[in-house]
Order: sequence, then structure tokens, then C-alpha cells
Amino acid sequence: MRRLLVALAAMAAILAPALPAHARAGFWAVTELDPFPAQVRPDVPYTVGFWVLQHGTHPYEGPGGLDPIGLRLTGEDGTTLTFGGTPLPEPAHYATSVKVPAGRWRVQGLQGMFAPYEIGTLTVPGGLKAAPPQFPVPAGSEVMDYWGPVKPPGFPWKAASVIPNRLPAATSAQPAGATQPAGATQAVRATQPAQISAAVGDSSPWRQPYALVIVAMAAVAGTLLVQRAARAAVRRRPHDPPEREAREGEEVISAG
Repeated sequence: MRRLLVALAAMAAILAPALPAHARAGFWAVTELDPFPAQVRPDVPYTVGFWVLQHGTHPYEGPGGLDPIGLRLTGEDGTTLTFGGTPLPEPAHYATSVKVPAGRWRVQGLQGMFAPYEIGTLTVPGGLKAAPPQFPVPAGSEVMDYWGPVKPPGFPWKAASVIPNRLPAATSAQPAGATQPAGATQAVRATQPAQISAAVGDSSPWRQPYALVIVAMAAVAGTLLVQRAARAAVRRRPHDPPEREAREGEEVISAG
């Protein structure tokens, strides 16, 4: 078992440099609020929109979905209020209704498997003081527009260039007078990230690099386990008794 662990660690060290930069940078996400009410009064309901962006610039691309998604408020006395998010038509866009008592509250974004994101401090009555960004986006990077008309407020995050949104629905011509089914718009939006990934290349950390690491580690583990089983089989094979080995080559004479 020790040799197996050493071999797997060595294989991981060899393949780690082959991972893309965004995968080596860490597994994180950012919660970005839509314009927040300037004044929040005690026990008054407000609707708050927010975005959960993997690596701060794109919708979540891993397997399954993110759960839970929402906002968590923690008071100075330890009281915790959690407001679950409801998905909106745009990828990575959510909304929730909040009703907060008077006090000073720490505001965090709940991001499923990602760590909670520090949004800021809410004073009621009063307003929200945003926390410094945990993962500042460097200027000059290239970003993809996944959204069309409705985008996260920080878009394009100081990017030097933006890859435009290219959807089949935007280039396909429809006959004059043709009507679109009621659910067609939502279907196009729901498949938008997958279509763009196929068109410009998938940058998800769950794709090829991790598959390569898993296959390589499985191959090493399988080889070592087979070798171990073979050695165990040799040790279990029965041996001839010493007295029989000593009599080999001698003639046996029996008296009739």
C-alpha cells in the first residue's frame, strides 16, 4: 500500500504542470450583487438579485448543479438568516426576497460546493458596505459573454477583449410571420453555456486535464495491485517436504 501511495503521488506531481492555469489557481467562485437598495429599513421585504460566477467571470461548468444557493446574514449576536436563491432566465443569475431586522449583519453568498463569499456588511436601518474583493480579476484578460442583453453588473471585469455571444438562434432566419413557441426562449438560454463551450473550446477544470490524471492514476494503481496479487499467489503455493527432495533420484526397492 505504501508503494501504491508513493507512485500515485509521483504521478500527480508529474501531471500537475499540465493542468490549465485556472485549474491550478483554485476551486472558487464569486457572488456579485445586482444594484442593491440604497436604504434598507427594518422588517421591510426587498428583492435582491445576485450572480454566482465560477472564477469570477463565467457560470458554473462542473457536473450537476450548485446547491445551496442564496444569501446568508449573520448578526452580531450570532443570529443567522438564510435566504435561498431562485434561478432567473440568465445563466448564473438568481434572486431572493430578504426581510431583515434592525442591526448590523455580515452578508455572505452561499455558492453550493464553493466556499461562502464575503459580500460585505449590512446596517439596518442603513445600507450595505461592500467588502474588498477576495479574488480581484487582473486587468487585460479575455472574457466570454455568456448572457446577451442582461449581464452581471461588473461585466466585463476590466477585460481587454470580450468574445461576443454567438448563439444559433441569433443567426438563424425565421420565415415571415412565424411565431416562436412560448418555451423556446427559455430553452435557448438554458443551453447557452454548452453551445458556447462547444464553439470556442471548453475551459472547465472537470474536463480533459482531470480525466488524464484520473486515468493515469488508475493505470498505476491497477499495475501495482496486479503485481501485489501475483507475489501473494507465489507465497501461497505449496512446497514439497524436505525429505522428498532428499530422496529424488534414489531407487525404491521393495521386497516381494
